[in-house]
Amino acid sequence: MVSYAQGIDALNQSLAELNGINVSFEFFPPKTAEMENTLWKSVERLAPLKPAYMSVTYGANSGERDRTHDVVKRIQNETGVQAVPHLTCVDATREELIQIAKDYWSSGIRKIVALRGDQPEGVEKPQSYASDLVKLLKDVADFDIAVAAYPEKHPEAPNAQFDLLNLKRKAEAGATEAISQFFFDAEVFLRFRDRAAAAGIDLEIIPGILPVTNYQTLLRFAGFTNVHVPGWLHKMYDGIEKEDQTTRNLMGASIAMDMVKVLAKEGIRDFHFYTLNRSELSFAICHMLGVRG
Repeated sequence: MVSYAQGIDALNQSLAELNGINVSFEFFPPKTAEMENTLWKSVERLAPLKPAYMSVTYGANSGERDRTHDVVKRIQNETGVQAVPHLTCVDATREELIQIAKDYWSSGIRKIVALRGDQPEGVEKPQSYASDLVKLLKDVADFDIAVAAYPEKHPEAPNAQFDLLNLKRKAEAGATEAISQFFFDAEVFLRFRDRAAAAGIDLEIIPGILPVTNYQTLLRFAGFTNVHVPGWLHKMYDGIEKEDQTTRNLMGASIAMDMVKVLAKEGIRDFHFYTLNRSELSFAICHMLGVRG
């Protein structure tokens, strides 16, 4: 039986391991007035935590791109938090990308998440890659550039080694950090980090954390992102009613917290939360991590 004193020692050790945690949050541009209201309530709730930055995803059509620009500039101007737009090189000319980059720089944006983007249907081979976009951005201005990393391999990559070499090309083009796809097995991320270091990839790889609020949505995301959902996670949600959001939120927060604690023990101090424009779980997790702003 664990004594009270042993329990206090374990708690103090756990808290010490979580010292110095830095977080960032990801949002997507809203499509409706209701979604916009939810987004800004979440931004306002999370901004006082003083995250390293708030990033905003980038759609494949011009309307969503315009919304991304608007959200990014509003976060930058109204919250005091660094706003970081996603930018893709799919479905945009080099001239358009240069103009967008110049506009961001003139608006005070200094960091960009550079991605290839989803391939249009019917196009077999990409015309450009994220590494090309990184180089283009560096030619425009001295941006701090984040790129994507895939601990379980990009869905289109023929093998893990090919995917790792692609990450190395992005680093060599000028990327300064990588944000990982979400995952649910901390060992998968740690092994990937070790393989990247062994391959000479000099990038900080930040784990992407997805707090689970909807099990079916999780399965859908995992299906098209090549993310393995462990058997233990399936079992946790077995028998939980769809309407029981409170229980699902508690479980989602607990799963994310446990994973962060494991990674923190391995020396990781930066975490990127995929909020899906909701603040509740991310705020609660950060509060438990001691992130108070």
